[in-house]
Amino acid sequence: MNTALLQLAARDARGIAIDAVTACKSGHLGLPLGSADIGAVLFGEALQLDPVNPRWLNRDRFILSAGHGSMFLYTWLHLSGFDIPLDQVKKFRQLHSITPGHPEFHETPGVEATTGPLGQGVANGVGFAMSQKMAAARFNTPTHTILNNHVVVLCGDGCLQEGVSGEASSLAGHLGLDNLILFFDSNNVTLDAMLNVSQSEDVGARYKAYGWDVQEIDGHNMEEILSAFNKAKSTKGKPHMIICKTIIGRGIPQVEGTNKAHGEAGVKFADEARKGLGLPEEKFFVSPEVNAYFADLKAKRAAAHAAWEKEFAAWRSSNLEFAALLDAGIEQKIPDLLSLIPAFKPDETIATRKAGSIVLQPIAKAMPLLVSGSADLFGSTLNFIEGGGDFTRENNEGRNIHFGIREHAMCAIMNAFAYDGIFRIAGATFLVFSDYGRPSIRVAALSKLPTTYIFTHDSVAVGEDGPTHEPVETVAALRTIPGLDVIRPADPEETVGAFAAAMEHTDGPTLLSLCRQNVPNLSEIPVDVRRKGVFKGGYIARKESAPLEVIILSSGSELSVALEAATTLGAGTRVVSMPCMERFERQSAAYREDVLPSSCRKRVSIEAGISDPWFRYVGLDGKTIAIDRFGLSGPGASVLKELGMTADNVVKAAQSL
Repeated sequence: MNTALLQLAARDARGIAIDAVTACKSGHLGLPLGSADIGAVLFGEALQLDPVNPRWLNRDRFILSAGHGSMFLYTWLHLSGFDIPLDQVKKFRQLHSITPGHPEFHETPGVEATTGPLGQGVANGVGFAMSQKMAAARFNTPTHTILNNHVVVLCGDGCLQEGVSGEASSLAGHLGLDNLILFFDSNNVTLDAMLNVSQSEDVGARYKAYGWDVQEIDGHNMEEILSAFNKAKSTKGKPHMIICKTIIGRGIPQVEGTNKAHGEAGVKFADEARKGLGLPEEKFFVSPEVNAYFADLKAKRAAAHAAWEKEFAAWRSSNLEFAALLDAGIEQKIPDLLSLIPAFKPDETIATRKAGSIVLQPIAKAMPLLVSGSADLFGSTLNFIEGGGDFTRENNEGRNIHFGIREHAMCAIMNAFAYDGIFRIAGATFLVFSDYGRPSIRVAALSKLPTTYIFTHDSVAVGEDGPTHEPVETVAALRTIPGLDVIRPADPEETVGAFAAAMEHTDGPTLLSLCRQNVPNLSEIPVDVRRKGVFKGGYIARKESAPLEVIILSSGSELSVALEAATTLGAGTRVVSMPCMERFERQSAAYREDVLPSSCRKRVSIEAGISDPWFRYVGLDGKTIAIDRFGLSGPGASVLKELGMTADNVVKAAQSL
């Protein structure tokens, strides 16, 4: 390692961070300055990367969990030769630049994950490590090792205070993820105050208790940084934490080592700091020696990648089926799933969660890279892949992941599987607990990740468990997340459509809201109409046989109630099933008008949840049959009746219009 040259690179990186934050008058200087020496060692020496091919399959994955320090990442990616030109670095935090305030997936070459909400990146790192362990177990052979990379995460004190990082780290230790290396930028500072104002625990001891290997080093000593990294790579059986004792904001004496260094408080001292660092007057300066070093390193990394490609080509020629499977995963090829799933018996009465379990099996057979997990509820969510085995420390090929009671970590780990882009991931819990994972679900939607949530026990029909377990506002709240498809199927055949639609939706997440109680198979509606109707989001479940007078809209288990009410109301009643409002809104205006003609203003909706989402469709003239309160404890059917989920109420509402 050329320590002197890398120290010069760290100096230049500090200067770029100061200049970028000064130029936009916002941002965070603390981490880019305090961790510059870590960045120099990782990006200038240690990481296995190819800037020309940012998605190289066997690259080391680097995740900046402390995403507020994004200028750290942008600077080192730029210096390393990723396609982030200096003019984009100068546009830090500006509209339509590829250097946004926090790193965003799809926006910037080399950014592996959208980070910023603290702790997410730590949990993402656990997910990446699981994905790569699974991929190595599936695709490496005795004669060809095509995957032997590491997942490297840089986090701060704030990341480790967030509960999601603890949930995920506990699981990582249990699973022995020795391909995961967590650099902890330990500077004893949070945004508001010094760390001792809010924390007195021994983080290293906590991680040792989780089952991690823990080292502590001087985070400004490059020899120690590299030595610790190499030791972590060679130590087997445990994930690794490297506690790097650093000075936040190093290079700006007026604020370094204090909480003021976290943000842009040091900007007022920028000129003095640049002089102290030995930088010339030229802003965004990079030494010729540093540029030459990284240009040479870029060529060496390209050569290493080319050598790997030869090994990869030999593997492909010897493992045609494996190669085809890997390609299908990366290219997100989806078979025609609807044709693979047999129709349910016309008179079958079954909960949609149970129907989902039945539907999942042929899908899992057709998609061998689909994996499924649950937050300690496989026995209730029923999303276990039969014959798939469990993912464990000893069996990295298992397709069923036991996340434990860690809903937030589960959803963040799912995101990492999707970022990594080899496997399709599904995860499950009770719908009411989606709020524990909501921050990660939101990031999945923001990042357009094809994650699938199989959330069950979706209404007050849960019954005896009472209001704490009965979602009423939950579906409506989830529908407010832009880019998230929320599908609430009404019966087994709509459940088939829901699962198939989720798998075929590759540019965003899908949440399946499934019921606990048995519901009838609505066999008066043709099977294809129900299945394909889910793909449309909404469809005519029963068409009027006389001039149209009233439209009843519903989703999920209440569709059978709507159909019952329509029978009483007579031939001029249309019933519309609306399993997914988001999909319906993506249909053409002509299709939406055909299903919900604007000429008919007499409309009633029924859903066992709050009324708000339905006003879009019933308008000012219509009525909603809804539950705008918390639930009750009692038998599910009794609770539904008590709270007004009856055909009689629908009839009365329609007749009152």
